Amino acid sequence: MTPDIQNYLSKQPLLLFDGECAFCNRSVLFLLKHERGARVHFVPLESEAGKTLRSYFEIDPAVDSIILIRDHSAFIKSCAALRLTQYMKGLWPLSSVLVIIPPFLRNPVYSFIAKHRMRIFGRVQTCALLKDVDASRIIT
Repeated sequence: MTPDIQNYLSKQPLLLFDGECAFCNRSVLFLLKHERGARVHFVPLESEAGKTLRSYFEIDPAVDSIILIRDHSAFIKSCAALRLTQYMKGLWPLSSVLVIIPPFLRNPVYSFIAKHRMRIFGRVQTCALLKDVDASRIIT
């Protein structure tokens, strides 16, 4: 394990997201607003850290879904989104029980939104909407 990987993994949970997607950036802002403590670190997919982590977990570079890395495991698509709710305040963590629904039933909805997100919500410069976020929480 390289020193970079050890450093990244020491900051788990990690949320890898498309830093150029306005919808993804707004989703990160939503998480930050509803997060319980400052626990999640954010990694743009297109950053060196994002590429290194995807390679380490053997995730196809073509995957542009959110990826949640926690407990030295990587989760993608709806599996990541549902597990991410466990870091949120209020009733959000209750939605994590939806992981009992098989991914082949959950992921088509996720994939539909992911496929059309750029056309509907647009593109931003990498992490442009996150400029006010504590820089120590964004790993590039």
